[in-house]
Amino acid sequence: MKARVFVAGALLVAIGGLVLLAAWIWLKPGPLPVNDRRTGAVPNATSQVIAKGEYLARAGDCVACHTHPGGKAFAGGRAMPTPFGNLYVPNITPDDETGIGAWSADDFYRMMHTGISRDGTLLYPAMPFASYTKVTREDSDAIYAYLMSVTPVKQSNRPHELRFPYNQRELLVGWRTLYFKQGEYQPDAKQTAQWNRGAYLVEGLGHCAMCHTSVNALGGSSEARAFEGGMIPNQNWYAPSLTSNREAGLGNWSIEDIKDLLQTGVSHRSTVYGPMAEVTYNSLQYMTDEDVEAMAVYLKSLPQRDSEPPPTSQARLVSPNVMELGRRVYTQQCQMCHGEEGKGYPPSYPPLAGNQSITMSSPVNSIRMVLNGGYPPGTKKNPRPHGMPPFSHILNDEEVAAAVTYIRVAWGNSGAPVAPGQVNELRKLLPE
Repeated sequence: MKARVFVAGALLVAIGGLVLLAAWIWLKPGPLPVNDRRTGAVPNATSQVIAKGEYLARAGDCVACHTHPGGKAFAGGRAMPTPFGNLYVPNITPDDETGIGAWSADDFYRMMHTGISRDGTLLYPAMPFASYTKVTREDSDAIYAYLMSVTPVKQSNRPHELRFPYNQRELLVGWRTLYFKQGEYQPDAKQTAQWNRGAYLVEGLGHCAMCHTSVNALGGSSEARAFEGGMIPNQNWYAPSLTSNREAGLGNWSIEDIKDLLQTGVSHRSTVYGPMAEVTYNSLQYMTDEDVEAMAVYLKSLPQRDSEPPPTSQARLVSPNVMELGRRVYTQQCQMCHGEEGKGYPPSYPPLAGNQSITMSSPVNSIRMVLNGGYPPGTKKNPRPHGMPPFSHILNDEEVAAAVTYIRVAWGNSGAPVAPGQVNELRKLLPE
């Protein structure tokens, strides 16, 4: 359950607070009757069902959000920073008092399907119920069976720390009206079974659109702009467009390269870092080859929405002094791994020439990689990945900007120049 925060506080301005409060009073769902899991509607929790639920929980990346770093699995407590304060992820172990031990399978499905908790509380959309609503009842029951099989942890949930008015859940009624469409995934009869499986995983449990779609001032996403890319709130990483071949669009990728990137973390086309590396590490590496291929088939089929003419190299905008400084830094620090002509040595060392992730309109990811360095995830198919060292302690802002500018415009790359000020803003985020 990746940490993508959608807080609807801005609705206080967009929609009258009294109207929303009246709607809340009228529409507020009550809690379901108390229904202990030992007597309520519980799926047949055979080892096969539990194993299926564990697999599906991996596909949904539940452990990533519901486990505090260094804490016990699924016990919650992890802070999700937002522009409006911190959200704290709840305990979903089967502890009766502090977790979901007293929940029934019906309670769990209602939460997944509608974004409404057992006691009738509306969930903040940091919980990706807008995607999980597509999950079938059978799969929801399997995940529930798995969570009921894990070791209970008695750990009370920490209250959210959101500023007024963002702490008023009543406002979520308006957000849900605008941005939440309830309903299980319905297969497209015009597509193959493989395509539909991929769509189900990408749109549902994978909730890929949460990162790869920009959010508006109300914290919502336009379905018409799904997968077109955007900044991940409060993470300072850019999730590239999956519908543009000038970013990470996959229309001209092979299925094998897409599979490798998702499941292994490296391919002959690119390498995952940052938040996507966490997704591969926690989730995608554990998925079957068949499911990853289905996701690749679906992702490759996303419509390409490029309308503007293909960009050309902007090297002409770079002063000779900056270009020379960038070339010199590249030769000294980068060439050993990425090659004199930027072709790299894939899949261990990704190419920079012709790499769309280098030439995207946002240079954030490239700057962060030079400053922070990083490793692709260690996965079953790539247990000892080759990493990139950080250069923040070696290069100043001017040198980093020149180096990133150089790789964005050299070898026919069509990126735009980078200014030292852009580097400095990201340097401020480095741990002291």
